Amino acid sequence: MTACPTGIAHTYMAAEKLAQAARSLGHEIKVETQGSIGAENLLSDNDVRHADAIIIAADKDVDRSRFVGKRVLAVGVAEGIRHPEELMERVRSAPVYGRAEGDGAGTGSEATPTPGGSGGGKERSVAYKALMNGVSYMIPFVVVGGLLIAISLALGGHPQADGGLVIPDGSFWKHVNDIGVIGFTLMVPILSGYIAYAIGDRPALVPGMIGGWIANTGSLYDSKAGAGFIGAIVTGFLAGYLVLWIKKVEVPRFARPIMPIIVIPIVATTVLGLFFIYVIGKPISWVFTHLTDWLGGMTGSSAILLGALLGLMIAFDMGGPVNKTAFLFGAGLIASGNQTVMGMCAAAIPVMPLGQGLATLVRRRLYSEQERETGMAALFMGLFGISEGAIPFAAARPAQVIPANMLGGAVAGALAGTLGVTDAVPHGGPIVAVLGAVGGVPAFFLAVVAGSVVTALTTVTLVDVAERRKGGMEPVVAGVGVDGGAGGGGSAGVASRTAAAGDSVPAPAGGPGQDAGGADGDTVDTDGPVGADGADGADGNDGSNEGAGRDEIPGPEVLSGYLTGQTVKTELVADEKEASIREMAELVAATGTVADVDELVRVALAREAQGTTGLGEEIAIPHAKTDAVTAPVVGFARSADGIDWGSLDGTRARLVFLIAVPEAAAGDEHLRILALLSRKLMDADFRARLQGAEGEAGILRVLGEIE
Repeated sequence: MTACPTGIAHTYMAAEKLAQAARSLGHEIKVETQGSIGAENLLSDNDVRHADAIIIAADKDVDRSRFVGKRVLAVGVAEGIRHPEELMERVRSAPVYGRAEGDGAGTGSEATPTPGGSGGGKERSVAYKALMNGVSYMIPFVVVGGLLIAISLALGGHPQADGGLVIPDGSFWKHVNDIGVIGFTLMVPILSGYIAYAIGDRPALVPGMIGGWIANTGSLYDSKAGAGFIGAIVTGFLAGYLVLWIKKVEVPRFARPIMPIIVIPIVATTVLGLFFIYVIGKPISWVFTHLTDWLGGMTGSSAILLGALLGLMIAFDMGGPVNKTAFLFGAGLIASGNQTVMGMCAAAIPVMPLGQGLATLVRRRLYSEQERETGMAALFMGLFGISEGAIPFAAARPAQVIPANMLGGAVAGALAGTLGVTDAVPHGGPIVAVLGAVGGVPAFFLAVVAGSVVTALTTVTLVDVAERRKGGMEPVVAGVGVDGGAGGGGSAGVASRTAAAGDSVPAPAGGPGQDAGGADGDTVDTDGPVGADGADGADGNDGSNEGAGRDEIPGPEVLSGYLTGQTVKTELVADEKEASIREMAELVAATGTVADVDELVRVALAREAQGTTGLGEEIAIPHAKTDAVTAPVVGFARSADGIDWGSLDGTRARLVFLIAVPEAAAGDEHLRILALLSRKLMDADFRARLQGAEGEAGILRVLGEIE
């Protein structure tokens, strides 16, 4: 089985490569693909039963429960494309899946790494996949809870004399606010529970959620603040791995049926809960107490230093003990007449959601559709001082987002302290300034804007650096995270004498889908770079096909008529990726189906930012779903010298296809085209004939073989 995060080209390329390798080695094979158009060529129980081994070539979690008792080799999807013959040999000595567990407790996606099954580190780490799984389920709770709270305050809040905002008890908007608070309260347990679920499957869900609730309830371990989302991440991983450990305990056969539904959840929940209360919780309470005392000793120090420290603390864990220490310290001084400390906190509080929301607007190409939607919600929450709007970003990319948040918070706090900003109510964000609770309103807004801009710019810089270090591989999008939803996976499976399979982390029965933004990860609208100019092929180059004569080129229509003589070019003028995409966009524009060339280029480049469309074997298939085109269209061009496309195998792209489909028709159509192309282009003889074909008519004759 093979799987790539977006479930498009690499899924089918790996499937075709494995099938070719099996035929050449004399093996009987069946390949199950679970791409973005859904599962195809499904492996039946008989297929799995008669298979000698299973190959999983996937960059995402897979459901391996049906492969218990079979030799299973798990590698990255790139390995399925580049070394299929080697995988056929390696799977012969792969470990038998499920033998170590022996209790039959697991019923879903087992994430336990097995020797020889990791593909030499090519597969995404279990920790990464689990974290992304938790974040993807947490996001709806953050958005719904935060927006309901913000809306209820905006429409139902009554301004007070001190500048505060109060919603009357028993009112309609108070009930709306309470519903939002419930969403926020569930956010942390959901994060913890689904991290645990991705590691230990269903038996880990209950201990993960209860552990997350305990982590967020400081009163259970004598702390004035819970551990917040950082505590939830800790309990999620502890619950998941604790359940995996319990599963390995040998039990009598009669006890095995009750292990996953009674014994494991009860034991894991009890052990984890008590461990957090008595072991982890005490240090959190100690930190809270001593941080408060330490801050109390700094009230007479430099306003810049104190403001920076408070800003750092506010931004660090967004609702955790460090954040709450700074907030309660500032709130406690209001009664004593010192409103400047709360002014520093109030300026830092909205910086995180505003900064992260701004980052999704500044560099849209770095974010998935779901992340950009979350960014808009974060901006709205930031206006009302709801710092938790930034938690999904911090949980998904802690190494990049938390430092950026802290830097922006420190800038805002230091500026507020220097400029003498005051706040008369224990709340923050622009809303308190609008309602008159803030003294020094211009300085307050200057501090908030400066901190938010610093956070946004730092975030996009760090995220961009991190993405470049990944080497352009197709990411688990996320939104933040693990690709999911029914039919949203991208995987391919192989069975009968040798088998291969892949799938997404399954949701519990009745559970929500994982990716509200679409499973293929390709729906992108960006304001990113538009590529180089001047590569339109209109300079008279011999390989150029510009001009009115293009529609007179003879030859068959290819790919349902989407690729015609008008959209074929024998030689690209451009010699780098961005310029090539623009040249291809201008090529297909000759058909009259492109309403906005620049927009088409932007969307195609945004897709490249998510993961290279250089598929290896000297092939690149950039693609875009956008209303910049009025009908599906496919273009093809060759490059004699090749173009550096960041391909998995390091080859330069000499055969370039551009696929553009309008949003309304995006569905399965462009995925079907991609699947057809990907499979056919794995045929070395077909590629050679395509590269050597003379003129547009010859190219069309070769391409006409695609069915």
